[in-house]
Amino acid sequence: MKKGFALMLLMAMVCFYAGCNNTKNESNFKSMVTRYSRPPRISVYIKETGEKKQMDIEEYLVGVVAGEMKPDWPLNAYAAQAIIARTFTMEFLSRGGTRKLHGTDISTDEKEAQAYNEANITPTIRKAVAKTKGMVLTYKNRYIKGWYSASSGGLTAYAKEGLGYKGPEPPYVSSVKSDEEKYMPKEEFYWEAVLTSDEINAALQKLNKPNLGQIKEMKVLKRGPANRAVLIRFVGTNGTADVVGADFRVQYGPEKMRSIWISDEIETTANGIKIKGRGFGHGVGLSQWGAYAYAKQNWTPERIVKHFYPKATLTKIW
Repeated sequence: MKKGFALMLLMAMVCFYAGCNNTKNESNFKSMVTRYSRPPRISVYIKETGEKKQMDIEEYLVGVVAGEMKPDWPLNAYAAQAIIARTFTMEFLSRGGTRKLHGTDISTDEKEAQAYNEANITPTIRKAVAKTKGMVLTYKNRYIKGWYSASSGGLTAYAKEGLGYKGPEPPYVSSVKSDEEKYMPKEEFYWEAVLTSDEINAALQKLNKPNLGQIKEMKVLKRGPANRAVLIRFVGTNGTADVVGADFRVQYGPEKMRSIWISDEIETTANGIKIKGRGFGHGVGLSQWGAYAYAKQNWTPERIVKHFYPKATLTKIW
């Protein structure tokens, strides 16, 4: 009994000081910045197969960078993405990760965490992740949320504006210019879409709004400081509904409505509501095409991430 008790006590001490990944519903990671002697191992739910894998967090990040950025991009763009993805991961794990969903620290389902594509890993991506090993962005000794999107359209947004963030605006989020237009394919930077009445009503229903019938008009009621449509009104044959732009985009389909930086040129056609916009994604934090642009201008990964998060601090945690 004494030996058994001593072993249990020893294991408890090891878990306290080193951290153990043996709980099903809670994370051992904390929001306060923690230094590690080596990269921690995490449990990962693999969406495609349903299996659960244990892996070094740096190895997981190699797959994330491969899933989040296009092939053949500059090394320093990948490296900047690695810093942001590592930051996102640590903050996400501090809130429990996907333990309630899968009993694991994190998932490869981009709707639950971040994109992940092991098949797209290249030597350049491995080099980029290794180059930034252990580097994260912090604010007042806590991990920041580490938001990023494909393209800011040339100007990043605040969280309440681009994401419809419900809490107070995080003090480390800034709106900064992003020099991506000259590098990004024009047809991707500027886009058009036709929103049909059925699709609009389906999105409104998910937001607990009534069916408006045939949509006759869409207009922007309010814009944020970075030009995003933060409040949108739809007028139909059965009434009117006002919605938060970011919430509507998520429910309508972020691939179809690529951003909420839409122009005032909104046209009602026989097929639906025609809109024009720029950028791709919520536009908060790091812009991936912006990282590409600055890497092409020989910026370091550190300079790139600090451009998008000027109020945050670069910290090496292992």
